Amino acid sequence: MTEMTVIAASGAALPQEPFLGRHLIGGTWRQSLSAKTFDRHSPAHGVLASRSALGAREDAEAAIRAARASFDSGNWSRISGKARATVLLKAADLIEANADRIALIETLESGKPITQARGEAAGAADLWRYAASLARTMHGDSHNTLGPDMLGVVVKEPIGVVSIITPWNFAFWILGQKLPFALAAGCSCVVKPSEMTPSSTVIMGELLIEAGLPAGVVNIVLGYGPDVGGTMTTAPEVDMVTFTGSTAVGKSISAAASATLKKVALELGGKNPQVIFPDADMESAADAVTFGVYFNAGECCNSGSRIIVHEDVADDLITRVVALSRKVAFGDPLDPATQVGAIITPQHLGKIDSYVREAEKAGAEVALGGARLSVPGLSGDFYQPTVVRGVTPGMAIAREEVFGPVLSVLTFQTMEEALALTNDDAYGLSAGVWSENVHTCLEFSRRAQAGTVWTNTWMDGFPELTFGGMKQSGQGREIGPYGLDEFLEVKTLVMRIGKTRAPWVRQG
Repeated sequence: MTEMTVIAASGAALPQEPFLGRHLIGGTWRQSLSAKTFDRHSPAHGVLASRSALGAREDAEAAIRAARASFDSGNWSRISGKARATVLLKAADLIEANADRIALIETLESGKPITQARGEAAGAADLWRYAASLARTMHGDSHNTLGPDMLGVVVKEPIGVVSIITPWNFAFWILGQKLPFALAAGCSCVVKPSEMTPSSTVIMGELLIEAGLPAGVVNIVLGYGPDVGGTMTTAPEVDMVTFTGSTAVGKSISAAASATLKKVALELGGKNPQVIFPDADMESAADAVTFGVYFNAGECCNSGSRIIVHEDVADDLITRVVALSRKVAFGDPLDPATQVGAIITPQHLGKIDSYVREAEKAGAEVALGGARLSVPGLSGDFYQPTVVRGVTPGMAIAREEVFGPVLSVLTFQTMEEALALTNDDAYGLSAGVWSENVHTCLEFSRRAQAGTVWTNTWMDGFPELTFGGMKQSGQGREIGPYGLDEFLEVKTLVMRIGKTRAPWVRQG
């Protein structure tokens, strides 16, 4: 404990009043019909961060009606790509202008470091700008080889009303992976943020109004999953649901949406391996492993929480990672020097710790950490940087999402064994490979069952590069051109030129 890097309470000024969040329905801000509210306290500082309108079925239904009326009116769905792009670009500028405000409430509600939250706001603005470019450049196909009297045209149209349900770990960033692409396609939307991090989505609603988005195109309903999310998933007026969160909830959404056969896009969990071959650059690999497991306190679907390292270099890698882990700054999220903040809830912290305790009982060794972290001046929920070695493939810590700052280390001897360990999992979100041999990297990348494979790096991402998982990590894709396609329907137009069709019914 004393050898770890801990950032004590910074003494940064905390807001005197909580953020007040309301629903955005049909272009107006509303309290819940029940007049009920719910509170969110900071997991790091304990202060009341926000007080939000508590939505219920009737509030969600009103939002869905507003979205449906907006879409059917064509006030957004049938305007030009240029006009849609203009609004999205204004929204991106406003995000940048309000980045500090967005970052502060994200930090207070989620416990993530303020520096990271600012970076995510800036990155989200980039997503909005990229989506704006797609609004102007998306197109279909034409077929003029069907004969002299026929012309075929394939067009892409917005799918309709989209329910967007976002998680707590990257509330504003993941909204940016979904909403601007749905808007670029011409859809109208109903958004439900997590009840633990609702406020940055409300701010986004304010910015969209300022950017000139027509009323009813984006509607926001705050509240809990069963009442609000359940309605958004099952309503027949909704054409598509896009959800990011746990695999268990994703399965329930898919089952509920099947009653109306609406489209479902799911970005779910991951147990993402980084595979380190003996010829890897150990210094770079160790740094990337350390980043991959502690980024966002490990509360990340892309967390590199499962390391598969060649047994010849395992001791070297573990020694390097443990040394680097001691230098990672854990503590007060409001201090710009902090790299890892608080855990989202006490209950989740207990779940993280239970995985470590169970692994110990099963014979694994805790090489570092493995306990609650005390931060001077703060009474929030923090967990130590933790490295667990001697993990075997059957242990829960090797197969299930811990969703915390806990690294599991397994070893291998051959490429075949490394691939078997990589693919022997229900998830298939991302993977990484470390080797100075390009042939090793290419073979692993092609055979790994993952939606994204990083080579000699970890978690680099760009708006142009599509993201999504295989197996139980989800279905559908986000960002990039394929991310836009998720929100589009393809329609074929078959046109005969002139009166050249021979009659089917004989005359006389």
